[in-house]
Amino acid sequence: MQVKGALTGIRVLDMGRVLASPWAAQMLGDLGADVIKVERPGSGDEGRQYGPVYLKDKDGKKTSESALYISGNRNKRSITVNLASPKGQDVIRRLAKECDVLIENYKVGALARYGLDYASIKAVNPRIIYCSITGYGQSGPYSSRPGYDAIFQAEGGLMSVTGAPDGEPGAGPTKVGPSIVDVMTGSNAVVAILAALRHRDASGEGQHIDMALLDTVVASMSSIPAQYLIEGFIQPRRGDEGNGGGPSQLVDCEDGKIYISCGNNGHFNRVCEILGRPDLPKDPRFTTTPLRSDNRKILRPLMYTLYEPWKKRKKADILKQLWAADIPSGAVNNLKEVFEDEQIKHREVAVTIPHPISGTLKIVASPIRMSATPPTYRRAPPLIGQHSDEILRDILGMDEAAIAELRKEKAI
Repeated sequence: MQVKGALTGIRVLDMGRVLASPWAAQMLGDLGADVIKVERPGSGDEGRQYGPVYLKDKDGKKTSESALYISGNRNKRSITVNLASPKGQDVIRRLAKECDVLIENYKVGALARYGLDYASIKAVNPRIIYCSITGYGQSGPYSSRPGYDAIFQAEGGLMSVTGAPDGEPGAGPTKVGPSIVDVMTGSNAVVAILAALRHRDASGEGQHIDMALLDTVVASMSSIPAQYLIEGFIQPRRGDEGNGGGPSQLVDCEDGKIYISCGNNGHFNRVCEILGRPDLPKDPRFTTTPLRSDNRKILRPLMYTLYEPWKKRKKADILKQLWAADIPSGAVNNLKEVFEDEQIKHREVAVTIPHPISGTLKIVASPIRMSATPPTYRRAPPLIGQHSDEILRDILGMDEAAIAELRKEKAI
């Protein structure tokens, strides 16, 4: 029996490109929404071009379906529409009239030129939830600037607190590996969209949502900007140190690295017992979490000395001992090790779905778990314009002649 999603009956017009906006639309699709992805005729979403990895077909030949595109576009139908064409613009307005949500990440003012901005769409559908995702937001002195994820990691302060501390090898601001600001902004957009849908259902009123990557990255650092606002404290880069209790750090083993995080006195006491130093927690410099934080420059090298014998021991043996003592710790895994991990397998973090080119496709599952309406994987990331005729026929009621005319005029 097909599981009914929590958002079954909600239709989303996804006019996003690359990652933040498509990510938000994908999350809604996972939860059951009918998502229509609008792409440029010919080239499609530019995220399709972002390598280095591209899907291979059944014969092992590389296709134009990039891993980045695949990561953010399942559970969608694709239609190609030329926004520069008046008839293409009319198609978008007609589709928007039939949708509950529109998500876009064009530069501020770009869609107004085509009569596709919030005011124009609201005129044809007052109940629509129109979500704009941009780098700097819809207002302010920087609102017209372009930008990508790494720019906002830099400008929003994330890079300044990421990387090896000054004085250590490789010191300097460091980008977080994945496009994390895009993903966080997309996820925050979903929260806003769901709240706006709840408000609309109660009041009948749609609204415009203004999401900015710069806003998101600052908010996402939680306690770090709070420290500055409270006391003017600018946190330095701390490398692998945790932001809460301590000590928290990477530890070298014979066959790799593990990470240990002592978040409270109990953790610290038990680690010291394992290390043969039960006296250390009684040292007046280390008796409480705040004291250990204040004296981290003394405690950190001392702990490295105590961990030195572990360089001759296997990760698994050490972790078994730490877990038995209920100490938060884990191996530093590469992605091969991640997907071979028994917990990852148990949680079904990787799922296999059918794909029209490759036959089957492995994807990362939604992290959302719900008992009654769990996420589902109904559609593979679509090919460019794969569903154009289907959407125009089924949603707008166009016949073959009308669709052929749009194609002849390069509107689709």
